[in-house]
Amino acid sequence: MVVFSGDLDKAIASFIIANGAASSGKKVTMFFTFWGLNIIRKDEKVPVNKNFIGKMFGAMMPRGSRKLTLSNMNMMGMGSKMIRSVMKNNNVSSLEELIQMAVDQGVEIVACQMSMDLMGITREELIDGVGIGGVGYYLGQADQSSHNLFI
Repeated sequence: MVVFSGDLDKAIASFIIANGAASSGKKVTMFFTFWGLNIIRKDEKVPVNKNFIGKMFGAMMPRGSRKLTLSNMNMMGMGSKMIRSVMKNNNVSSLEELIQMAVDQGVEIVACQMSMDLMGITREELIDGVGIGGVGYYLGQADQSSHNLFI
């Protein structure tokens, strides 16, 4: 699965699909690229040396899953709070819980090296357990799969 979007609702859907597939015994690889990298960034600021562009991207992009906005109806952050509240009230796991479930089930989470380089994101800024690979790695995994999703 390619996770290109950094929108909260699309991140939730990605991890629900990944967890469902892993629960049914499928091998799952999630390849995070461009804005999708924000989903797997740590919430806290990590002290790393960056060039000017890396610092600019780091300041502009949400840091971690708790800061993601909705793709529609964000309403200056109220939409994200609302969907999280609705999920909680309906006993649906939070995005953070879905991410941990995926890790626990052996879902392979891979960050795109090229996107990391372009956006000035370092390995230290990513959550624990994330691998790093290029498009060749993703294509190799996709070639062995009967399903391929782009979110």
